Amino acid sequence: MPRYSYVAKDLKGEIESGIMEAESESTLAQTLKEKGCFLVKADSEIKKGFEINLPFLNRISLVEKLMFTDNLQLMVSAGVSLTRAIHILSENAKNKKFKKILREISEKITKGKNLSESLLDYPGVFSEIFCRMIEIGEESGTLESVLDVLAKQMKKDHELRSRVKGAMIYPAVLFSFMFLIGIVMLIMVVPKFSEMFNSLGIVLPITTRILIFTGNLLANYWYMLPVIIGFLFVSFRFILKTKIGRLLWDKWSLKIPIIGGLIKKTNITRTVRTLGSLVSSGIPIVRSLEIVSKTLGNVYYRKAIAEAGEKVKKGSSLAAALQQYESLYSKLIIQITEIGEETGKTSVVLEKIAEFFEKDIDNITKNFSSIIEPFLIVFIGLAVGFFALSIIQPLYGMLGSI
Repeated sequence: MPRYSYVAKDLKGEIESGIMEAESESTLAQTLKEKGCFLVKADSEIKKGFEINLPFLNRISLVEKLMFTDNLQLMVSAGVSLTRAIHILSENAKNKKFKKILREISEKITKGKNLSESLLDYPGVFSEIFCRMIEIGEESGTLESVLDVLAKQMKKDHELRSRVKGAMIYPAVLFSFMFLIGIVMLIMVVPKFSEMFNSLGIVLPITTRILIFTGNLLANYWYMLPVIIGFLFVSFRFILKTKIGRLLWDKWSLKIPIIGGLIKKTNITRTVRTLGSLVSSGIPIVRSLEIVSKTLGNVYYRKAIAEAGEKVKKGSSLAAALQQYESLYSKLIIQITEIGEETGKTSVVLEKIAEFFEKDIDNITKNFSSIIEPFLIVFIGLAVGFFALSIIQPLYGMLGSI
């Protein structure tokens, strides 16, 4: 029978801890209940000894946080207390890390902390925008409606990410197959042509020499290929974490045909959607811009919004503050934002802009395969042409000299 180390609370609110054998966690909770105690936390000692703590396995996904927010909103609207609601959600959480965090949040609320204060203790799980909106909901007594807004916001964000990732699958798979086929050709086919050309003793053009050198190198040291790919991947990730590397990558990615436009639209959508939600929740525009700047993926968009926030703080309107960033936010967006500010409907206008760009992104991602296909065909044609020319050119030269 497994042994559990547990933390429980009695009817007077006093904490009790210890170790007890039980068939399951629910059996342990029932045993403690019979003794007049409420189970707060339990860890199996058997599981603890063999638990592997790998960050990428315990990563809390957006879907899990969305389900938590959605279910918490339903429970709050049904009149369930926060402590009980979060405890129930912790018991049903599949992710071990998230389960533990929710239990700790439930304990903190029991001890008198606000939900927003408890969430702020986990910045890697709950974003600042999430915590600040919860804080507004608690202060104004509109937690139910704020949770509803957050759930909708997270659903939109999840849909947006899914569309963009889905659109990238086709070219990624195609390029992967091309790469693998190219490697196989270089390792299996090119060395044979190399032997034939060496036996004939003909002068080879530069393209053929490059191809043969690469093929022989891969044929002799093929086992180094995974190491080299791994090294390049780790190096790329490391460079992206540096300030200069991130700036160069974000600048270059915005200039990639088609993909650059998709990145721009994604950052614009996230800007106006998040900003609209914050403003409608009652958070001041300056503070909203500051929070939004931290949620954007591209460095240049983050910088633009952060600087716009500083200008708004000094008395400028949002539309005027964004005017010098027309390369990132088009003139049409700025003009519509200006109308929203003049009519006092900034959050409504931002919501409409977000809906427009979401539809645009949806259309692009649906037709992404058709849009990118001509570029892929050209690329494949050039690759095949280079390979064929490098092999056939020496053979024609040899036939011409006969």
